[in-house]
Amino acid sequence: MTADMSFITLILNASLVVQLVMLSLLVASVISWTMIFSKRNAMKQAYEEANRFEERFWSGIELNVLYKNLATRNQTPIGMAAIFEAGFKEYSRLASQPGRGADMALEGAQRSMRVALSREIESLEIHLPFLATVGSTSPYVGLFGTVWGIMNSFRALGQMQNVTVATVAPGIAEALIATAMGLFAAIPAVIAYNRYSSNVERLINRYDTFVEEFSSILNRQSHEEPQPEAEEA
Repeated sequence: MTADMSFITLILNASLVVQLVMLSLLVASVISWTMIFSKRNAMKQAYEEANRFEERFWSGIELNVLYKNLATRNQTPIGMAAIFEAGFKEYSRLASQPGRGADMALEGAQRSMRVALSREIESLEIHLPFLATVGSTSPYVGLFGTVWGIMNSFRALGQMQNVTVATVAPGIAEALIATAMGLFAAIPAVIAYNRYSSNVERLINRYDTFVEEFSSILNRQSHEEPQPEAEEA
């Protein structure tokens, strides 16, 4: 008589601890895949918004016109647009106040842009810690389930007099499923984390470069032209 070695049967016949390990790995895998697709869409939107804003910013449009266009949009600016809006709004507010010099207005704009940059970085890095955790811990969680299952199998074999491959195979197989599920959860999470971390780093560098370039433009403009006025959003 051969033992039923189907995948579902092995899982159902596993010990409670191994089943809990498998369940936790399955949940982690589902959540990580959800975050992977969500992150993919968010990164695509961030790159498209950055390209679109840079094209408008370097097209020669007046800064106050660009600011008003962003302020009248229905959607909340993200990325470079959010950084620009925060910096130009603060620069215009300080520059329009009596007794405020150009240097003080520029410093205020830089502070506002750095705060906005921090918010954008935090938004870009959402989900990355979870993917890193799943990628680094899932193999060990699966290995724990495997070790526990094999340990229980050998304990049961110690009570048998006639041991054959048919009696050993089911217990070993169900334990190894936990390792397979751990790898199944970890590998996509590691690949996604490495890819998105690299994309986030490149995007942050673009944001940081824009902050420096925009600061230079404001500094040059403050010494060449009257201070701009921006309408409150």
